[in-house]
Amino acid sequence: MRKTVIALGFFDGIHLGHAALLRRTSDVATAIGAEPAMLTFDTHPDELIGDVVIPLLTSQEERAAIVQEEFGIRTMISLRFDEELRNMEWEAFADRLIADFGASHFVVGHDFRFGRSAYGNSAKLMAHCARLGIGCDVIPAVTLDGITVSSTYIRALLIDGQAERAVRFIGRPHRLTDTVRFGYRLGRTIGAPTINMKFEPGVLIPKHGVYASRLRIEDDPSTYFAATNIGRRLTVADTSDVTVESFILDFDRIVYGKRVTLEFLRFLRPELKFDSLDALKAQIAADVDAVRLAAV
Repeated sequence: MRKTVIALGFFDGIHLGHAALLRRTSDVATAIGAEPAMLTFDTHPDELIGDVVIPLLTSQEERAAIVQEEFGIRTMISLRFDEELRNMEWEAFADRLIADFGASHFVVGHDFRFGRSAYGNSAKLMAHCARLGIGCDVIPAVTLDGITVSSTYIRALLIDGQAERAVRFIGRPHRLTDTVRFGYRLGRTIGAPTINMKFEPGVLIPKHGVYASRLRIEDDPSTYFAATNIGRRLTVADTSDVTVESFILDFDRIVYGKRVTLEFLRFLRPELKFDSLDALKAQIAADVDAVRLAAV
């Protein structure tokens, strides 16, 4: 079994705080000739422990993609967070990672807690590793504007539509990756064709409204800008289904079935209901102008 260096956490959003752990994981792995890996769980631990619903910033697939793109970490260990894992003693949890995944070094945040009743912490893990003769790094908190960078804070920013501030705390724009879906095709009838995407169940939906966005399409090296609406299509449908519709600037290709990564750069305005399609068309033109200014 090849030895690994494992970053421990949940890593929702892969923000600046997580980046410090993941960079250290990659660096240590290179130095000792091990494979860098990231541990995560299929469910946010707080959902089982606190009986609350935690809307996620990133799906597991998105997390894996970001970690590989930005830190070169290809191995993501995803454990099922069930009652057995919840009630496992912290020493047994650490020993399981060593036995099952070849862990020879751990990297954790200063506030990492694990094991039954969250009794394990970074200090205990470091002492346990020292007894076993394996490495353990504890990464201090990362702060910005006097605020500790956290997934909780970033969720609050996105719910409030503060996409630009979220960029600073994440270290990149908040993003959504999905396969382009067939929509209502109404946009084509008013000269504003859009691509349609959706958030996965359980993933946080940012504040409804129009965003200046940037996107990448699979098998295409170019980057495009778009006016993206998150909402319920108030003017033409007003349903309970939330859709993500993007009008791509200076673009006329058909991309149905393609994987697209959409990045939210700036919140432009709330979602509005218009009295006519002509009014909607005029507002889309104004939104496009706003996106061009934001893209400068």
